[in-house]
Amino acid sequence: MHKIPVTIITGFLGAGKTTLLRNLLQNTQGRRIAVVVNEFGEVGIDGDLLSNCQGCDNQTQTINNIIELTNGCLCCTVQEEFYPTMQELLNRKDEIDNIVIETSGLALPKPLVQAFKWQEIRNHATVDGVITVVDAQALSNGSLVGNLEALLQQRADDSSLDHETPIEELFEDQLACADLVLLTKTDLIDEIKLTQVKSWLEQELKTKIKVIPCHQGEINPQILLGFNARVEDDLINRPSHHDTEEEHDHDDDINSIELSFSQGVSAEDLIELIQGFVREREIYRVKGFVNVANKPMRMVLQGVGDRIDTFYDRLWKNNEPRGTRLVFIGRNLDQKEIRTYFS
Repeated sequence: MHKIPVTIITGFLGAGKTTLLRNLLQNTQGRRIAVVVNEFGEVGIDGDLLSNCQGCDNQTQTINNIIELTNGCLCCTVQEEFYPTMQELLNRKDEIDNIVIETSGLALPKPLVQAFKWQEIRNHATVDGVITVVDAQALSNGSLVGNLEALLQQRADDSSLDHETPIEELFEDQLACADLVLLTKTDLIDEIKLTQVKSWLEQELKTKIKVIPCHQGEINPQILLGFNARVEDDLINRPSHHDTEEEHDHDDDINSIELSFSQGVSAEDLIELIQGFVREREIYRVKGFVNVANKPMRMVLQGVGDRIDTFYDRLWKNNEPRGTRLVFIGRNLDQKEIRTYFS
C-alpha cells in the first residue's frame, strides 16, 4: 500500500527551519508538498511567510497545502491537534506527494514520530526522515551548549557528568533522532570555528549521519526527501532523555509575547531598540513583520539574541492594514514591560 512520506524538520529557535522550507517550496521539482507548521505564539509568522512565498512553485497549491498548528508544542498536543490534522491530510492523499512538518523550537521529535505507529496513521503515512537544523554561529558562540571547548573537555573527563540544561537536553534529543543535520549560518563564522562545530556534532551523532552546510536554506530537495528511513520502526536506535518518562515537560518559564502597532517606523531605530532590549534579558527569538515608514513593501524581521536579520518579502496588499507584528520568545517575559519599552 502506498504511504505518503513525511519529513520532520526540527531544530532550535532561529536555526533556519522556515527559511529551509521556503526554499523547498520554491524548488518542489513537481512534487505536491503539504506543510504543517507548529508555531509558538499567536501570530502566524512562519505560516504567513510560507503562504506568501514569492517564487514558490504553484502558489495557489502552496497556500492551500499549509496548515498552522498554534495551540502549543506539537509533541505535547499530538492527540488533540496533530492527529485530526493528519486525518485531514490523509483524506486528500491522492493530491499530496509529500508532507513536511516544521516543529516549534521546543518540540521533541520522538513523541511526534511515535504518533505514526498509530494504526490510523501508520496505514497511510510513514516518517521518511528527520532533519535537524543547527545554527553554526550560535554553537560556535556557546549560546546553546555553553562553551564548546569546555563542554568537550567535560565530556572527555567524565561522560556521566550531568551538566545539561533542559534546552541542551532538547538539542541532544533532536540530534539523536536525526537522519540528516543541516548546518546553517556557516558564512558567519571562520573555517576554524566551523571545523570545531562540525567535529563536535559528528561526535554527538550516530555513525553515518551526515552534517551538511546549508546557506540561506538553499539545498537540493533530493537531499531533503527520499530517506526511506521508516523512522517510526527505528525508534529503539534513536534514544531520548525522555524515554523513561510517560510525559515530558518543557521549561514552564519559557513564554511568548506579541507586540503590534500600526504606525510606520524607522527600521534602523526599531532594530536598535530590539537589540538594546534583548541584551539585558533572556530572549531566544524575535520574529515578525514590520511596517517601515515610506516603504511600499513589508519587512520581515528575524532575530536570535541581538543579531537581527531583515528582508522585504512582498508589497503590502491594497486591502491589508499596514502594521508591525512581532513575537518575542524567551524566559519569564512580561507583556507590560515589552509594551512600555517599545511605546
